[in-house]
Amino acid sequence: MVNICRRHFLQLSVGAGLAVAAHACSQPQSKVAQGDGSESPGKIAIGFWPVASGLPLFVAVEKGYFQEAGLEVEAVKFANPNQVAEALIAGRLQGTGNGVASGALGLAEITSPGLFKILTSNPSNVDYVLDQVIVGQDSDIKTIQDLNGKAFATGPGAQNLAIAEAILNAAGVADPKVQQLEISQHVAAIESGQIDAAYTLEPTGTVGAVKGITRVLENGVVSKYILGDAKAPWFGGSAALSSKFVGQYPETTAAYAEAYRRAVQDIRDNPTEVRQYLTGYTAIEGELVEKVPLVGYTMYDEFTPEDIAYFQKYFDFMTEKKIFSRPIDVAALMYKPA
Repeated sequence: MVNICRRHFLQLSVGAGLAVAAHACSQPQSKVAQGDGSESPGKIAIGFWPVASGLPLFVAVEKGYFQEAGLEVEAVKFANPNQVAEALIAGRLQGTGNGVASGALGLAEITSPGLFKILTSNPSNVDYVLDQVIVGQDSDIKTIQDLNGKAFATGPGAQNLAIAEAILNAAGVADPKVQQLEISQHVAAIESGQIDAAYTLEPTGTVGAVKGITRVLENGVVSKYILGDAKAPWFGGSAALSSKFVGQYPETTAAYAEAYRRAVQDIRDNPTEVRQYLTGYTAIEGELVEKVPLVGYTMYDEFTPEDIAYFQKYFDFMTEKKIFSRPIDVAALMYKPA
């Protein structure tokens, strides 16, 4: 059953025909946190994607917040958010850190209904920068509307393609031609002339600017062109715990949530001091540690009705573009303490 579920998830994640009929896969047993009804979860494995928005998990581990709460938490690195979601489905993880794409978690929810609860999401927009369109440092392109007929790239996967095409369409670019390249190749592709511009994610824009190769044409493009307001929160990534874990260990879950909250508050209060914890967990090093922009964080009990509405609008967009094979109710995904 696990292999069937994983294959189905991969079809949803990267296949061309994403409107695959959803089927329910039973949630497999955890291999790490097994309990006998008591609050003895053992080691708690949390998967992360090595990006700057994963910072709360790094801070909580490195500053000993989980340990002080009596929890043994292991941060487990994966190459991409889809792999994190697959491991959550397979029961190899008890949760995810921030930065794991909410879209990947949405696909996991379709594959395995009731799989997880969201603890914290990381919103971005024009002020809390994550998503952006970049061009060459000396390019004569001044606006996204100028990209008509230009070679434009986005990251791999149906989600990135749908977002990139929607941004260009909303900006008035007729018949956009979008190619897909690994995000790590965007700066080099612009430098070589392979592409004129790219929809990408930080730290790509900062890396390109530091090297003098690219400049940011516009930040917060998902908020502006898909959500309709440049300051609207795009909840592009989320930290979650498996529903099985939450149900089996309610007191441990509450302790984990409060330890995680301490890290989130540290980032809000001392963003300069906590940047050091990006080193070692991500490829962000040297002067980039000080320059890379940070996103915002919203804990499960801080979401306003407006936040939920914007999060739902993003998931409805994913359904409209047939990335999701069925609508997903965002409010139902939020963690609610026992």
